Amino acid sequence: MTGSILCSTRKRFRASKAARQSTMIPAITSRFMRISPVFTIPWRPVNAPRSPMVPAARVAFIDLAEDAGEALAARLAGARFAPCDVTDAAALTAAIDAASKALGPITVLVNNVADDTRHVAAETSAEAWRARLAVNLDPTFLAATAVRAGMAAAGGGAILNLSSINALLGPGGMPAYVAAKGAVNALTKALAREWGADNIRVNAISPGWVVTERQLSLWLTPEAEARWMEEVALKRRILPDDVARLALFLASDDARAITGQNLVIDGGRT
Repeated sequence: MTGSILCSTRKRFRASKAARQSTMIPAITSRFMRISPVFTIPWRPVNAPRSPMVPAARVAFIDLAEDAGEALAARLAGARFAPCDVTDAAALTAAIDAASKALGPITVLVNNVADDTRHVAAETSAEAWRARLAVNLDPTFLAATAVRAGMAAAGGGAILNLSSINALLGPGGMPAYVAAKGAVNALTKALAREWGADNIRVNAISPGWVVTERQLSLWLTPEAEARWMEEVALKRRILPDDVARLALFLASDDARAITGQNLVIDGGRT
């Protein structure tokens, strides 16, 4: 497998639009020796695993946070960065096309897009509902369809859609997020079936409570974490790097027979 990896992520963090993103990208190891270009959309470096990438990997990514994106690009040798809002369909498609032209066909796409801002269903307007789906669902579909033709022409590839165990548990207080992640799971199945003949694998990853800057600042209090630890089998934190390692496996040729699956990484919570 040769080509590019695109990781698409957007998680709301603070009031300013440019700060409402947080991302992870799978570490690139020897399993990706035959993959040269890597493309990510958008990516805040606060959660980026520190594992080194092999020299053959080339990275392109987009983010609303231009300063953070440029700083990250400076850390990654040969990385390509462009500011972009993934809720802007035309801009998202243009960014993918530009990266493909610059680096080669995208053969791994990681859609890690989310806004888990709490809200109450009865108080959510139609406009607010659509705005949340525009972050949590639409970019996953649009990015996947944007890379499909090039991925098929390259002989296949892997698409990874980041979901959440909340789509399985159905907690209150975030109905749009739960509904969107449930739709991501269903979309994963549909695309895996539809594109399998082109050797394109599509899988979902459903993390549990991953310890990120956003979670620590908003919801992961010592009391909440203690309750979480009572509910999981493995009494340890789930870190961004844990999810990245799973993404790395699914994107690699080691997972060449896996498609249409939702892999849960939650320490045994569900």
